[in-house]
Amino acid sequence: MRLNRLAFVFSTAVLLSIFVVIHGGVTSSYVRVAEPSEEMPLETFPPPAGLNAPEQVHITQGDHAGRGMIISWVTPLNVEGSNVVKYWIADSDGSEKKSVPASTSSYRYYDYTSGYLHHATIKGLKYDTKYFYQLGTGRSIRQFFFVTPPKVGPDVPYTFGVIGDLGQTYASNQTLYNYMSNPKGQAVLFAGDLSYADDHPNHDQRKWDSYGRFVEPCAAYQPFIWAAGNHEIDYAQSIGETQPFKPYKHRYHVPYRASKSTSPLWYSIKRASAYIIVLSSYSAYDKYTPQNSWLEDELKKVNRSETPWLIVLVHAPWYNSNNYHYMEGESMRVTFEPWFVQNKVDIVFAGHVHAYERSERVSNIKYNITDGMSYPVKDQSAPVYITIGDGGNIEGIANSYTDPQPSYSAYREASFGHAILDIKNRTHAHYTWHRNQDNEPVIADSIWLKNRFYLPEEETASVDSRV
Repeated sequence: MRLNRLAFVFSTAVLLSIFVVIHGGVTSSYVRVAEPSEEMPLETFPPPAGLNAPEQVHITQGDHAGRGMIISWVTPLNVEGSNVVKYWIADSDGSEKKSVPASTSSYRYYDYTSGYLHHATIKGLKYDTKYFYQLGTGRSIRQFFFVTPPKVGPDVPYTFGVIGDLGQTYASNQTLYNYMSNPKGQAVLFAGDLSYADDHPNHDQRKWDSYGRFVEPCAAYQPFIWAAGNHEIDYAQSIGETQPFKPYKHRYHVPYRASKSTSPLWYSIKRASAYIIVLSSYSAYDKYTPQNSWLEDELKKVNRSETPWLIVLVHAPWYNSNNYHYMEGESMRVTFEPWFVQNKVDIVFAGHVHAYERSERVSNIKYNITDGMSYPVKDQSAPVYITIGDGGNIEGIANSYTDPQPSYSAYREASFGHAILDIKNRTHAHYTWHRNQDNEPVIADSIWLKNRFYLPEEETASVDSRV
């Protein structure tokens, strides 16, 4: 009798522990101070020395398949030679430099006039090759480099950094340099909210300039794949600024036409073994809208035998158990989630919520008006949803989670940090989230992801290990 009772107690304990894992996920016990982050002052990032020196240099992929690069920079003056980029293969003697002219523009915003914004697209690059590139003239020449991706293929390894809601605070600085200290990163998937200029009086556009200088040590050397967030809208009717995304569109060019998009706010690229789709949370997306029609057509073009990893960037998260911005992405989820499940999207990265969260593979697509099935359920054809809005912005940490933790939430933590997505082959990728802790990145969450097209099996995660 006693043995039976012990067996019953043991079985009950096991069941309870399973219940907690399945229905509770993990809420990290790590506690970070929740006060707003201190922004670095404008004078932290002065313009580079030299007459008309190019600054705020950043690059992004310039075509659909990875043989192009968009080089973007700013100069105070628009003089001869200031709109030209010269480039050459790194292991050559540099005697055969090629040059490409840039398109040049400037914009006004309230009482601010921008410098001259240059964007040059280099085409026909060799895969998996290091290039030097040069901007400026005379004594103000500045030189940088980039490495093109390997040729697109199903088993091509590639490593992405993942950052969102970065801003330009001291915490932002720690996030960026923690990422830069990892030699694995080859390109950055950026989930929106860049400068936070709109958090300042009259949307202080000087903050766009200081942000460009802040990220240049990284963004001039490896491509950032940009998604736009709410802080890029810069709509301010009270000061007569009614053109949404005006500064962002002038400053950050992307190859949207290469994927037949009609807007730079939604587009796609192929890079190594990944097919990356960028969506806009703040543009119309319901049926018959341009974004909706484009995505419907775009998903049909994905060839998983060529690019097995299907990744989506969007700003407002669809699965979020934080009280901040709770369910703001719900209408977009209802519109697009059936397509994501049908097409076996692997991962969806979002920002907006200033904390970290990783979901289980779940979907909520079976509801109709009579069946009452309106709660997410495990679904091995569904993506993992990752909220990475923890870059370090001025508004501080979002530290108010719903309680109890919902079953769709696998791991959550109110901290700043960045992530690494290390794609190994067509079946496996290793994902890690690195918390900013005591001036070093600490792996607080990690999981071996299995590709939904080739290996749709359940995955297991581990937490809290040192880099």
